[in-house]
Amino acid sequence: MNNDPFIKSVEQPSDIISLQELNEPQYEAVTTTEGPVLVIAGAGSGKTRTLVYRVAHLVEKGVAPESILLLTFTRKASQEMLWRAGRLLNENCSRVLGGTFHGVANMLLRRYGSQLGFGPSFTIIDRGDAEGIVNLLKSSLGLGKKDKRFPTKRAVINMISGSVNKSLDLETLVEEQYGHLLDHLDDIKKLEKHYKEFKFDHGLMDYDDLLVNWKRLLEESPEVQATISERFSHIMVDEYQDTNLIQADIVRLTAHTHDNVMVVGDDSQSIYSFRGADFYNIMRFPKVFEGTKIIKLEENYRSTQPILSLTNDIIEHAAEKYTKTLFTSIEGDWRPKVFAGRDEREEASFIVCTIKDLMASGTELRDIAVLFRSGFHSYKLELELTAESLDYEKRGGLKLTESAHMKDMIAFMRVLVNPQDTLSWNRILLQIEKVGPATAQKISNAIAGSESSLRTLQSYPAGKAWKDSFGRLVKLFEDLLSGNQKPAALYEIALKYYQPVFERLYSDDYPKRQKDLDQLKGIMEGYEELQSFCDDTTLDPPEESKGDEQSLDRLILSTIHSSKGLEFEAVFVLGLADGRFPHTSAVYGEQWEEERRLLYVAATRAKKYLYLTYPRQLMTPDRQFRRTGMSPFLNELSGGLFERVSEAPAERFTSVTSHSTSYAPPVRKKKAKRLEMSDFSVGCKVSHPFFGNGSVKTLSKGRSLDIYFDRHGLKTLHLDYAKLTIL
Repeated sequence: MNNDPFIKSVEQPSDIISLQELNEPQYEAVTTTEGPVLVIAGAGSGKTRTLVYRVAHLVEKGVAPESILLLTFTRKASQEMLWRAGRLLNENCSRVLGGTFHGVANMLLRRYGSQLGFGPSFTIIDRGDAEGIVNLLKSSLGLGKKDKRFPTKRAVINMISGSVNKSLDLETLVEEQYGHLLDHLDDIKKLEKHYKEFKFDHGLMDYDDLLVNWKRLLEESPEVQATISERFSHIMVDEYQDTNLIQADIVRLTAHTHDNVMVVGDDSQSIYSFRGADFYNIMRFPKVFEGTKIIKLEENYRSTQPILSLTNDIIEHAAEKYTKTLFTSIEGDWRPKVFAGRDEREEASFIVCTIKDLMASGTELRDIAVLFRSGFHSYKLELELTAESLDYEKRGGLKLTESAHMKDMIAFMRVLVNPQDTLSWNRILLQIEKVGPATAQKISNAIAGSESSLRTLQSYPAGKAWKDSFGRLVKLFEDLLSGNQKPAALYEIALKYYQPVFERLYSDDYPKRQKDLDQLKGIMEGYEELQSFCDDTTLDPPEESKGDEQSLDRLILSTIHSSKGLEFEAVFVLGLADGRFPHTSAVYGEQWEEERRLLYVAATRAKKYLYLTYPRQLMTPDRQFRRTGMSPFLNELSGGLFERVSEAPAERFTSVTSHSTSYAPPVRKKKAKRLEMSDFSVGCKVSHPFFGNGSVKTLSKGRSLDIYFDRHGLKTLHLDYAKLTIL
């Protein structure tokens, strides 16, 4: 029997689902189904549970599942929520439309895009494709050929995308963020214009276009807007603090015929401004939707109270916020620890020693995470972990479908869906030996201007040097277009053609890449329709499979941005030094406040143990050492919220199970002989604790040398800092 006085005071409905499992604010959020609702959900306060119960409650009340729209920032999140709602109620919950903003935009634009001049077979391109188009345009327009300071293709796409996501015109964005490129503004604007035209002419949309065109659809076609708004009578948005201005406008426009919108988020966890997220969307929501009911979820189900007291104090100093105080019923009186190392090496050594103590006291390695502001901050720690044989997994890197060989295979599928996709045709044609960029572009343009890609290929006059290879490509497309075949069958046909090409193009490491192609086959077997496969590989690309390795007991190393939404028994936040966290480029104002929220997100990942560490000495880019203090965010904390551990270099931190402050000195290792440049020669074999085995390629001036490592490629190392061993 539930003893919650709030639940007792409410008339008990004869519902199938039991709302007694909710606390009072969660219950209010679930049952307030009409009108605008803003749920401020503190870290670990059960926001997902609230959304799940609300979906089930709406369906149980009689709202048609197809009339409910659940917008999340990953497809996995929406799928999990709807699965859980179905477990609570019934399979009707699976008919709710759940997905990302981009995924829903894709669905609506394929249905209604003709209103804007788009056909239903447009191709969605990723960042790599976009950069490829810009490179092509730079070449055809003759831009930047003799000017080494001309922005790279990546910089141009960053500017174009940034102007869209921040709702700024390109000129304003360049003035504010890329002032050093103002001399090139006219050429950048020319590239932007041609980039837009190229995409439209070839039936392509990038990620930003999906949002821009969904908004245009709602604004420019009142009939379509009314249809969409009436279809979705109840809208829910997760992680609302991460939306940009376009997404906020889409929510407002989609709710045109009603105000039944519930957004869930935490202003204290808004950390994605670099992607265009606007912190003020969640702050201004009550003004955009009049009569908004604000509900705060403050009971935390993740962390102990000492950790929450510290995180509450971090955000208490924020300049602008929805005031909330996280509390918990979880028992625990272990206070967070702050450690200052002499330098990054001692900071890393402390972390490794403490991890060993945690493991000795029963914490599994997979339940421990080390978080940092930027990926390179963990370099010294990775060296220490490798030296101590502690296995770790560093989060991030390429998605499975972002690698070159995977893009090659997917290109065959993309041109079957959209024959106007000249970008993919160019990729396919350049795989043919003796075919250069000019010839590939000439053929792809001929295909794009024709009614039948196959007839164009069959009749194209191939050059003598590449006639046989081109003939094999024509035969491939004859086979691919020979009938209504499922994606998995198309894959088998394409792979038979591509395998020898693949082995030639990637002769250095094709056996290693082969497992990716095998994984792609398994993915395609799950699709009945090719268009869906092509959309998903761009909108929701799968992670690279680690096979059985995922079950291994590994320490997690992660940037704070990548850790959001996760939780661990023990969390270390390293690099909390003045000038590093917050970053030196952050000035008082919005940037400074986002850095504060970044620390809050990191600290709220911890369930039982939280360690905040920093070095008292940092190396500058010109290899000089400078003294530094703790982060201003740590300096602001009230006394008594954390314990300082010894800063003496010769002392070792004790086991977390002990409250003693006496430490045993570490065992001193015999100092290794200092290596000199004369000890090395070109071709000499060496070993490095992180990079592994390699061979010396070049002896540079000073005490630096270029070494090619088997697993990591060419690296330039300095003898004073690299722990090299001559084999």
